Amino acid sequence: MTEPGKGADAWKQVTRTDPVPSPGQVLIAVRAASLNYRDLMQAKGLYPGLPKREFIPLSDGAGEVVAVGEGVTQFHAGDRVAGNFFQNWVSGPVQTGGFRGSDLGGTLDGMLAEKVVLNASGVVQIPANLTYAEASTLPCAALTAWHALFEETTPVRPGGTVLTLGTGGVSIFAFQFAKAAGLRVIGTSSTDAKLERMRKLGFDHVINYKTVPEWQDKVRELTGGQGVDHVIEVAGATLEQSLKSVRYAGAVSLVGGVAGWNGQVALTSLLMSAARIRTIAVGSVAMFKAMNQAIEELQIKPVIDEVFSFEQASQALAKLESGTHVGKIVIRM
Repeated sequence: MTEPGKGADAWKQVTRTDPVPSPGQVLIAVRAASLNYRDLMQAKGLYPGLPKREFIPLSDGAGEVVAVGEGVTQFHAGDRVAGNFFQNWVSGPVQTGGFRGSDLGGTLDGMLAEKVVLNASGVVQIPANLTYAEASTLPCAALTAWHALFEETTPVRPGGTVLTLGTGGVSIFAFQFAKAAGLRVIGTSSTDAKLERMRKLGFDHVINYKTVPEWQDKVRELTGGQGVDHVIEVAGATLEQSLKSVRYAGAVSLVGGVAGWNGQVALTSLLMSAARIRTIAVGSVAMFKAMNQAIEELQIKPVIDEVFSFEQASQALAKLESGTHVGKIVIRM
């Protein structure tokens, strides 16, 4: 359970009776769950719209179907599945309020539990080439990156360039998907150790934003003065620099606020860039299925930094807070 406002000490283990699936639902034995920066913000009491109650944390998890409710025919006991972040967003474009109140690990109880009940319409089969631990990283970070690159805007053509910021889950997945699509990727991070790991993963160029605070100038230099085609903006407070890094009429996908919510952008930067700025709200079940098909066909493997046991859940949250990870942090049940 999460007690908002206590930071890395916000989670406590409790015992509940096993849930029972109602009509249209599936009962899942969770095998692994993964963390997102959202979980840390919730634990600190900083996340917008935070529930005023204790709740089961983590939007992301994967496991095995053990029972189905009345009327469920698309899933059977033994199926390997994951839940969609928004349980009510099945397909189509975002409709205002259409999926509000259906987010796992927030409005609804999340995946850091031995067993959970989810809507059958909000569940997908996981890629056959992934373990439960690997598949647990997909629902939020991977789907957000996929949505930003391939669903919300016209995809960048092979040979184009994408800029990612930092080494969290969304940024690393964006790198993997972009490379699989034949794109060049420039990445930023804060330490030489992380930059070296990024080079080994296959980033085309890396920039230390601590030693090069005006990193947008370096991005321009690396792209012959043109700027990148697409920026995956996860920091929020660096939106101004992202606008100065993107080519004229390029795309900036705003997917988070890991550097804070108070960044300001000059109107001139918006006008001069002519950039298409889109906020990305994770994704639908239909997008999840399309992404999983690509992951399986291309044999993409999520980058996992460290795996913790269920009893070490608070240590996993502390690791996330340390910011030393590259890729995803997983809790195995």
